[in-house]
Amino acid sequence: MLIEEDTLVTAKSKSRKARSRNPDSPSDIEDRIRQRAHELYEQRGRVDGFGLGDWLRAEAEILGAQKQQKVKAAKGSK
Repeated sequence: MLIEEDTLVTAKSKSRKARSRNPDSPSDIEDRIRQRAHELYEQRGRVDGFGLGDWLRAEAEILGAQKQQKVKAAKGSK
């Protein structure tokens, strides 16, 4: 049985999102990183061999954005 990669990713993401209600939970962050890495893969034309680079770039983007939001929230509360 063949399953399309994006179908599998979507199914996993949906099941994790149902369990996770906190957007900063580790599983939600991992899902967002996975989704962004897949977007990068698709933007490159689905060329294989760049999975680690895609993951690391996505991780930097997601965690960087999360850190910026926390800094803004801390500045706004002062």
